[in-house]
Amino acid sequence: MKIAVMSCIHGNYEALNEVLIDIDRHSAEKIYCVGDLVGYGPYPNEVVKLIRSLDIPTAQGCWDEDIVEGLNACECSYPSLLAEKRGKLAHEWTNKEVHPEVRQYLAQLPHTLKENNLCFVHGSPNSNHEYLLPEMDAFAALERVLASNADVLFCGHTHIPYVRTLDSAQLQVKVHQPQNKEERSISFNAPLKRIINVGSVGEPRHGRPNATYVVYDTETEEVILREVEYDYKKTCQAIIDRGLPPIFAWRLARGLEFAEKADDPTHVCER
Repeated sequence: MKIAVMSCIHGNYEALNEVLIDIDRHSAEKIYCVGDLVGYGPYPNEVVKLIRSLDIPTAQGCWDEDIVEGLNACECSYPSLLAEKRGKLAHEWTNKEVHPEVRQYLAQLPHTLKENNLCFVHGSPNSNHEYLLPEMDAFAALERVLASNADVLFCGHTHIPYVRTLDSAQLQVKVHQPQNKEERSISFNAPLKRIINVGSVGEPRHGRPNATYVVYDTETEEVILREVEYDYKKTCQAIIDRGLPPIFAWRLARGLEFAEKADDPTHVCER
């Protein structure tokens, strides 16, 4: 069976619509979304309405969580005071814009979705806010997949797609027992695991404005990273017209994060 997995739509209706058309062309039988339906983009209500109308199983993203919790779920990852200020502006705008039924829908989204040997999360099995970066220590990466009790872990959050294969290996844990003055070793084999980051539909950061998602074949285990062109200029104009920070349109047009150098290295997030 072919499945499509997407993430980080961020209120970008134009990108979502084109991705759904592309998914249909690839004859995917089921679609999963791993969160961040809202935030940064100009059409949060429209995006949620479309996702709900298609009954797409969706895991809760960090922005979905923050809109419900009121910024209580903090990732403390802003690179500067200016970036934090912009993030707060985006949250305030989205918080005022979303309809009550949209907030209610975001609140009931699960942290994790499971389908046979597949697991779907936004950041990691531990947290919506944890980044599973491709250069993450192999042992830590393997631990995250094992924690999901799956063979393939789909995630988003970084906005940069990648596929990482963790080869089967023997792991050894030494347990110190002071009462016996000895160490006990426990060994086990971890089978081959994979982390598949599906990138971002609505705010890509891989250096191009194209939306990204993944098509996965559950029988052959083939992974196809898809890039979809869409009228990003239309979304950029809507960002400006609806009163969001213009820098969001700038980085969307370039497929970049645009993280300024920290202007105060001692700054501690106020949340």
